[in-house]
Order: sequence, then C-alpha cells, then structure tokens
Amino acid sequence: MAGGDLETAAGVSAPLLPPPASSLADEPAAPPADRLGVGYLVFFTLGAGFLLPWNAFITAVDYFAFLYPGAPVDRVFSVAYMLSCLLPLLLIVLCFPKSSSPARINTGLALFTLALLVVPAMDAAYVKGRPGMYGAFDITVAATVLCGAADALVQGGVIGFAGELPERYMQAVVAGTAASRCGVLVSAMRVFTKALYPQDAHGLRQSANLYFIVGIVVMIMCIVCYNVAGKLPVVMYYKNIKKRAQKADVGGGMTGPAWRSTLWSIVGTVKWYGIGIIFIYAITLSIFPGFITEDVHSEALKDWYPILLISAYNVFDLIGKALPAVYFLPNANIAVAGSFARLLFYPLFYGCLHGPSFFRTEIPVTILTCLLGLTNGYLTCILMTLAPKAVPIHHSETAGIVIVLFLVVGLVVGSFVSWFWVI
Repeated sequence: MAGGDLETAAGVSAPLLPPPASSLADEPAAPPADRLGVGYLVFFTLGAGFLLPWNAFITAVDYFAFLYPGAPVDRVFSVAYMLSCLLPLLLIVLCFPKSSSPARINTGLALFTLALLVVPAMDAAYVKGRPGMYGAFDITVAATVLCGAADALVQGGVIGFAGELPERYMQAVVAGTAASRCGVLVSAMRVFTKALYPQDAHGLRQSANLYFIVGIVVMIMCIVCYNVAGKLPVVMYYKNIKKRAQKADVGGGMTGPAWRSTLWSIVGTVKWYGIGIIFIYAITLSIFPGFITEDVHSEALKDWYPILLISAYNVFDLIGKALPAVYFLPNANIAVAGSFARLLFYPLFYGCLHGPSFFRTEIPVTILTCLLGLTNGYLTCILMTLAPKAVPIHHSETAGIVIVLFLVVGLVVGSFVSWFWVI
C-alpha cells in the first residue's frame, strides 16, 4: 500500500527533495525551551480558532431549523463551506506560493470575524426571530461561504506554520481543532443554553446569538495570539533554520517550472498521508453531523438526542487528538490502513437505521458515534503531524498546505456523500 512511498519520504531510499535543513553545520545545538508552555497554548488557541466559526453555524442548528423549516440546513452549510474552502487553497498552492503567510492568516481571521457578525446583525435588524424568511437563509449560506474562504487562508497557513516546528506544536493545533469542534466549548454551550433557555423562538434566538458572539471574541484572541507567535524564541529559532535552508537549496526556486517541479515532489512525498486524510474526513463528514442530527431519533431523549450525540463525538474527537501526546504512533502505514478500516462505519451506521431493533436503539448509536470521534481525532493528529516532517523544513509549510488541501477534498466528498442518507 503506502510502504514504498512513505519509506522514501522518511529517507530510507533516495530523497525526492534536498536534505533537511537540520543537517546544516551552523545550526545551534538545541532550540529554546517553551517556557510555561506559552507556545503550545498559542498554537492550541489558533487551532481552536480556525474551526470555531464553522462550528458556530452548525451548533445553532436548532435555531436555523426553526427559522427555515424544511431546509436541510446542515447539509447545505457543509457543501457551501467546503467548496468555498477548496478553491482558495488550490489558488494558494498553484498560483501564489510566495504570498505572505502573515497577510493570509490575518486577512482570514478578519473575514471570520465579519462572517460571524452577519447572523446576529441580520437577526437584530431583519429576521427578528421570525420563521420563513428564506432570503435571510441565502445570506446565511453566503456567510458560510465567506467562512470557507477564510478557513482556506487561516487553516492552510496555521498548519503550514506548525509544520515547520517540532511535533508538539502540530499536536497542539490539531487538539485545538477538537476543542473548537466544539467538544469542550460550543457543544458545552449548546447543552448549557438548551437547559437554561426555553426552547421557544426567544430562547433559540438567544442561544444562537451567544454562539456567534463567543466566536467573535475568540477570533480577536486568535489575531492577538498569531501576531505574538512569530515573536516567540522557539518560533524564531526554526525560522532562522528555514532561512538558512532556503539559501542552501540550490535550484529550489519558488517560481515557474522550478516551483512546479518542487511542488509535485512534495505532493508525491506526502500523497499517502493525504489519501489517508481524505478517507478519514470523507467518512466522518458523510456521517457527522447530518446523519447524527437528522436521521436517528430517540423517543426517550427527544430533541436532546442529537445534542448529546454531537457532544459525545466532539469529546472523543478531542480525546483522540490529545492521545498522541501520550502515545504517538510513528508508523504511517498503520495510520493510513486505519483510515481505510473506518469504512466499516458505513454498514454499522446503516444498521442503526435499518438493522435489528436493538441496533436502532440509543446505546449502539452512541458507542459508534464515540468511536467515530476517537478514530477521527487520533488518526488525523498522527497523519497531520508526520506529513510536514517528511520533507525538508523549508518545504514544511507547503507540505502542510497540501495536506490541508487533501483534508478539504475529503470534507467536500463527505459533504456530498452525506446526502445519500436522505435517499
């Protein structure tokens, strides 16, 4: 399967790219220590930030379902968001390889903030909690499209940034994505607001607006964190290594045929990591959140059921993304094989709809949802961390962006496959 390619990437065979910059003779003996874990916390916050806007939209599903009855809100949001994320990523990789990473990330964070302002502002000025205003639904979908474009700018840049640093910083970013997904923050808020506010128009409206306000606050925090990150000693240390590696990379230009040749070498090196990521997210998004929120039901838990399932998924996704800090699987072949093995979730979840009566109860669905989150989190963290380390440090940012491109392809595929549960 991935054996030959991954061994080549690890340097067992002849390397596709120049030797890692860490071999340079003038490199200092050891990187600065991350005192008090500030660097880890900064990257964790950035990871939480770039998925929070998306999760604000899908977590407010109760309110949107009330406003726009009959509209498949989750699935429309998913397709709009993922497609609008894919095109900018392609443009960055193919057409703008020399574009400023700080400019991309700061612009993306500003666009996130703007998109999050749309829903509460429109609700206050136009919708005012009244159902059936489908023109507002179109504007809300447009806001998710804006979020998708911002995600391409921010996620690609942050993953590429972390890819130039030691593995613990990528693990921090990936764990942060789980926190924002939002097993710890937004899902907890959803449970809290559902218990606190009445489940009428006014209560749903207050809950949704709270999600978006929290998202805006976190975006401001991310802008501060990102601009602080570049000044951290450990980050400056690896930036200097990258600069020396770029000078030593004879013929490794960033324009024209030289860049295209380098790009295809990077893609060839990380392709199996990327294919694993595609399988992980195509399978996950084809099941979560659409199947979880719309296709399974509980007479006992009623409208609490999808909320509890989403929370269970998010908590176990966070656990999976935190586990590599305890045990990191170094074998990429096993991780890729594990991503393929997740295809077994399809017949199992199908059985929850059409299988034996016991299989259609809350316990099997909850167990499968937890396993879906756990495997999604752990395998994602392993592959996202290993991929940028398969190339020299001065190409790690590009490898990170390429892996994000694979990830978004998986999300787009999963968004479309999720419609088959409707058929």
